[in-house]
Amino acid sequence: MEMRTKSSGFTLIELVVVITILGILAAFAVPRFINLETQARAASVQALEGSVRSAAALARGMAMASGNPASIPMEGNTIDLVHGYPTADEIDETLADLSGFGPPTVASGVATFTRAGANTPASCRVTYTQPAAAGQPPAIASVVTGC
Repeated sequence: MEMRTKSSGFTLIELVVVITILGILAAFAVPRFINLETQARAASVQALEGSVRSAAALARGMAMASGNPASIPMEGNTIDLVHGYPTADEIDETLADLSGFGPPTVASGVATFTRAGANTPASCRVTYTQPAAAGQPPAIASVVTGC
């Protein structure tokens, strides 16, 4: 009487089919992960815009409560004010965290925060324009088309 041994494992065809299916799934998944990175950079730019808005409003509130002085203490720094809001030179000092952004470039009363690692850095940014006259708020905007 002859005993047959039962072998276990996968055949070569089964392995090829599984590897092909994994390759197809990876082809669809990789572009989605790349898109998530872009979306994450855009979200961080929009979050910084909100932080700058909050910091400017907080500085304005502190200035009003203090009788509208020329400067206020914030985050351990003395913040110079123009028309009750932080100057473009000082707005970064009102923020606790600038992770992912370098120091802003400042020119003519406009501070520009650019997102590190952006595909087009000039189109992945937050700008803060200090108020030009009393009674006007600062202009704060973000651009995320190049993130």
